[in-house]
Amino acid sequence: MVSPQKSAKSNSGDYQPQLQKRYKIDRAFQIISWMATLSGIVVLAVLVTGILIQGIPNLSFDFLVSPPSRKPEQAGIWPAFLGSIILLIITAAVSIPIGVGTGIFLQEFAKDNKIAQVIEINISNLAAVPSIIYGLLGLFAFGRLFGFITGGRSILSGGLTLALLILPVIIVATREALKSVPDSIRMAGMALGATRWQTVRTHVLPLAIPGIMTGTILALSRAIGETAPIIVVGAAAFVPFAPTLTIEGLQEPAFTALPIQIFNWVSRPQEEFHAIAASAIIVLMIVLLVMNATAIFVRNRFQSSR
Repeated sequence: MVSPQKSAKSNSGDYQPQLQKRYKIDRAFQIISWMATLSGIVVLAVLVTGILIQGIPNLSFDFLVSPPSRKPEQAGIWPAFLGSIILLIITAAVSIPIGVGTGIFLQEFAKDNKIAQVIEINISNLAAVPSIIYGLLGLFAFGRLFGFITGGRSILSGGLTLALLILPVIIVATREALKSVPDSIRMAGMALGATRWQTVRTHVLPLAIPGIMTGTILALSRAIGETAPIIVVGAAAFVPFAPTLTIEGLQEPAFTALPIQIFNWVSRPQEEFHAIAASAIIVLMIVLLVMNATAIFVRNRFQSSR
């Protein structure tokens, strides 16, 4: 019969941790990860450098305030730039109140039942639906069904379609930001006699605003670069006049945006149009950088004020 000491010794002798092999595997995985990261950065740097070299010489005040033209030396981006800004305003005005309000209701007030679970699953699935599907939905809903309000295939329909596109993203971002707030804050507020809404409004929501604003602005950044939905709704490739923020202007059937204008210039065979397309890409990147910087500033401002 084998004694317990001999059995323990034999088991300890059979155990071989093989640390050297594990360290080699970890090192190999680290090298592969660094190579993948650097390859992506190098490709991005090459693309951005090429765009800057090609587009910076054509950037000027006249380029920003001039309408498009069949002559590349006279072409500008003003109607497309202003169209993108108006689309962004419409999208934000519709999607932010509805998205944030829906996220607050689902996270803080909705009961955990089958209906809420079905709604949550559908919202998560809608965030992954291709943008062209939202374009077809916007064409039917806003371009035809509610055409008497939107004016049909107009910039207002385009903005509402983009609002539908980013609405699930804002709802998910709002819920995740609210989940990050500790439940002890809710318990303390209601223990002191505050109603659930008072607790959410005065304690939970201020702590969740940085996450909500970050997710919202990133969703708007996605919307300003979308092309397929607004093409389906009725965006034109060549619009020589700028839209206006009036009822008649929002219902105007002819509108365009920066991604549409860039696509129009890139598809032409002349190299001069490719150069001004690079300039328009730089303007679009600057707008996106400003929006992302705003998200970071808002997040840091609210975090520092806690």
